[in-house]
Amino acid sequence: MTDVSLIGLGPMGIALARALRSKYTLTVWNRTAGRAEPLLNQGTVLAPNALAAVQASPVVLVCVADYAASRAILAAPGVADALRGKVLVQLSTGTPQDARDDWAALGGVAYLDGALLATPSQIGRPDTPLFISGEERALAACRPLLEAVAGNIQYMGEPIGNAAAWDLATLSCMFGAMSGFFHGVRICESEGLKVNAFSQMIGAISPVLGEMISAEGEAIHAGSYGEPESSMATCAGSGRLFVKQAREAGLDASFPDFLMALFDRSLNAGLANERLAAMIKVLRQAA
Repeated sequence: MTDVSLIGLGPMGIALARALRSKYTLTVWNRTAGRAEPLLNQGTVLAPNALAAVQASPVVLVCVADYAASRAILAAPGVADALRGKVLVQLSTGTPQDARDDWAALGGVAYLDGALLATPSQIGRPDTPLFISGEERALAACRPLLEAVAGNIQYMGEPIGNAAAWDLATLSCMFGAMSGFFHGVRICESEGLKVNAFSQMIGAISPVLGEMISAEGEAIHAGSYGEPESSMATCAGSGRLFVKQAREAGLDASFPDFLMALFDRSLNAGLANERLAAMIKVLRQAA
């Protein structure tokens, strides 16, 4: 018996294994067994199949490409029965509905759904976030183990889809900001400005940007969109400048065109004198 079993040895799985083996005895399994070879000379046990991996430990982590791959592995004969009385932590990537479907397929198993907001190189750090949802007492049983891979555990409640929802919402914010940053890079390049100076400046002022996001979120939560410091019409004016500059400099205008389309919809909906957060009204209508 070992302390924990890990199914999946992609780049993230390897990082998880390296963080875990420094504090816990570890069993691993991967469809391509050769990926485990760098781990084996340091005490890690390679299971011959998924069933043996599940049987080897009281806590089982799954980190594969997606939930479909995970279900295929966990549907192997005997695996679901072997999970009874153990804690299964799903760390594969998916949607809230994927998490609910996975949980339903394993009825009776102490199931936690997790989302690592990290790259493989960030695994094992005390500030690395891990969103977790599911039964709280199951989390209590394996929390120290999970803290070995991600020290900043964020428990999101018992509804099993919560962790995936928080993960996708956070990534949406990150990739949206990154898309704007990349267009900002092209603006800098078009004017001969240094890209690293721009990126360093964004990092330095990020707390102020965070305050702006927080303020808009509070407005949406309260349903209060009046008396703006900067109205939708004012913000749309900036959007028009993005489009104009892109045309003048011959830049790819896909980002400013996308943003301006949202501004135009908001203005056409009569939101010109409300704060930027009122754009959520337009997005709710689209749903």
